[in-house]
Amino acid sequence: MDIAENVRAVQQAIAAVSGGRAVTLVAATKMNDAARIRAAIAAGVDACGENRVQEFLEKYAQGAYSGAPKHFIGHLQQNKVNKLVGRVDLIQSVDSPALLRAIGRRAVALGLRQDILIEISIAGEAQKSGIPPAALPELLALAGRTEGVFVRGLMCVPPILEKNGSNRRYFVAMRQLFVDNGEKKYDNVSMDFLSMGMSDDYVEAVAEGANMVRVGSAIFGARNYAAPQGSAAPAETSGNIL
Repeated sequence: MDIAENVRAVQQAIAAVSGGRAVTLVAATKMNDAARIRAAIAAGVDACGENRVQEFLEKYAQGAYSGAPKHFIGHLQQNKVNKLVGRVDLIQSVDSPALLRAIGRRAVALGLRQDILIEISIAGEAQKSGIPPAALPELLALAGRTEGVFVRGLMCVPPILEKNGSNRRYFVAMRQLFVDNGEKKYDNVSMDFLSMGMSDDYVEAVAEGANMVRVGSAIFGARNYAAPQGSAAPAETSGNIL
């Protein structure tokens, strides 16, 4: 698996549909070791995103992310906020008022401001994190009253793609939500990033307005969940994957 070649292929695919817009390529580094992460950074990814707090901390201690911004892209429990705030540049998965407040309290205690994205449950799937689209204005208003946080945009994880399926309608809905709320004035809010699209649908996402994508298997190869953490899987899998 040539990570540098894969990064170039992803960058070229993005460029082909972006219309010249800048698109941040986040390498989804779950289950990849420090050496593979460094290879992706050297190849030109814009940031690294981890899904699990413990995995992030282990690789952080190894200096795995040196030279690239660090994002947290997985579900975040409130009791783990203190382990991330001040260590990551962007928390992409804020999905409740309680989590937003907890991040703000920790950031204030550290004397800093934590950049975040609000995660939207764009398809209303009960098993996934995210707030309903209708709840977004209320959460943005809360962010405006909360010290220590700064909302930089929106994120979503769309449904798993079925064969010959498409997430385009969800991306269109996210783009409209992003535009509509970007026209409103909230303190501590700047709609800079629309993070949507993963390895099996990032091209579609960029075509519909994403300016940040989270790509894992298209860079590192499919994950082998039976292998030890940090190992790369040799074979491709199906479904909507990072």
